[in-house]
Amino acid sequence: MEPTVYKGYTKDELELHFDPQHAVPNHQRWAEQRNEASLRARKSLKAFFNIPYGDSPRQVSDIFPAEKPGGPVLIYFHGGYWRSGSKDQNCHFAPLFVKAGATLVVVEYDLCPKVAVADIVREARAAIAWVYKNISSYGGDPAQLYISGLSAGGHLVAMALAHDWEKEGLPRNLIKGAAAISGVYDLDAVLHLDVNKEIRLTPESARENSPLLHLPLPHAPLLIAVGGAEPSGWQEQSAQLFMLSKERGVPCEYIEVPGAHHYSIGLLLPDAQCPLTRAMLQQMGLPAAA
Repeated sequence: MEPTVYKGYTKDELELHFDPQHAVPNHQRWAEQRNEASLRARKSLKAFFNIPYGDSPRQVSDIFPAEKPGGPVLIYFHGGYWRSGSKDQNCHFAPLFVKAGATLVVVEYDLCPKVAVADIVREARAAIAWVYKNISSYGGDPAQLYISGLSAGGHLVAMALAHDWEKEGLPRNLIKGAAAISGVYDLDAVLHLDVNKEIRLTPESARENSPLLHLPLPHAPLLIAVGGAEPSGWQEQSAQLFMLSKERGVPCEYIEVPGAHHYSIGLLLPDAQCPLTRAMLQQMGLPAAA
């Protein structure tokens, strides 16, 4: 009998539940659709590309300003298990959100194994601080700052919500709302996956960067979304974050997107009828775009 390595899962079961490329064999097809839609968005929308928020070449963001200044700002962190992905391939939903009145900031960050997950967490927080201090120059309202992210980006959202911003001389409630989408919230699971050869988590760094051990502070409402067709192990992490955050006093909403898996859930963001999209727009006080 194969031994279990994490919460009753064998190694093979763990790969299926916690590595989306195993759970969605045709994942590349979905990624290609997202990439093509992102390319169209970059060509069609007014944007400021590769705006630095840090020192490395990947510490840059693309800013898609709303037509009318003074509206809310949505920061988005892409996924890729901290080891792949780019902002260029993750702005597919920009047209809908910009049309609705949001200024969208899509953040890029350094990747493992060049840097550690803890470094990426710090970069994400630095990007948020930069946007807060500078977004008014691009027409956004820093007093209406929202964050979102998918997969590894969902993890970065959760870790940003756990941060004490006052230590940086910023308002503790500088984030007004957040959407964590199909995130990785218990990094102990990642220690046992093949992808950790690139991510290089240790038991100590997994503990230091696990949102289930560093819960969001009760300063901003949080949408926790997961695909209804994702493996039960992945869904359970989202459910745990929801329950623990709610117990801590965080205003939370749990959204299970029917039929969505780890790759298709992001492709639903440009759909104004998607329950997650509607909830994100509502959180920002924006009408659903037609």
